[in-house]
Amino acid sequence: MTNKINLNNLTKSEEDYLKALFQLLIEDDSVKVGNNQLAEYLKVSPASTNNMIKKLKAKDYVMSEKYGKLDLTEEGKAIAVRLIRKHRLWETFLYNYLNFTWDEVHDVAEQLEHIKSQKLIDELDRFMDFPKNDPHGEIIPNGDGEYFILPRITLSSLSEGDVCQLVAVDDGSVNFLKYVSKIGLVLSSEIKILEIREFDKSIRIQFDNTVETVTRKFADNVFVKKVV
Repeated sequence: MTNKINLNNLTKSEEDYLKALFQLLIEDDSVKVGNNQLAEYLKVSPASTNNMIKKLKAKDYVMSEKYGKLDLTEEGKAIAVRLIRKHRLWETFLYNYLNFTWDEVHDVAEQLEHIKSQKLIDELDRFMDFPKNDPHGEIIPNGDGEYFILPRITLSSLSEGDVCQLVAVDDGSVNFLKYVSKIGLVLSSEIKILEIREFDKSIRIQFDNTVETVTRKFADNVFVKKVV
């Protein structure tokens, strides 16, 4: 499916908007995503977003529903998924083969995802033996453009005494990823909830013979599967 998509008529900025809108839509499909939300997500002005949405509508990649809610056309979704696939493949390559840390790969992959060559991406995928997950635990869309989201829970949703395993982290903040690395958490780390403090909802956790207190915001961005 994605092999038939022509990205040559899209600028880097247009691709960024399509990917950002897709990511906002899949975070919670019950929430309205409008121009202002998209502008805030991309850290650009509402006026710039309005102009870009007009361009993307003209190219039949974006559509507006009633009350100003934005959505992607099927082709717009396919382009966004293809960009996410390229991004996660590049992150995996940088992490596994070029000695980049998981807090370094995101920004570089943001640049590399705009390379147009489909053959390069297909061969990159083949070279790495078709990896299923990127360094942050996210599923890499396959070559047919299928996008999967596994059911998962946040660390903040657990109770005292629960034991879980780290399966993914939000890769949107370099400072967050650096902190995760600094305290020693890695994918598959087994974490026990020792205490949830009522005052600020901070959480005292134990993993690999280490005890650490983390904030609620931190716990909201760590995804786990429950073990006990």
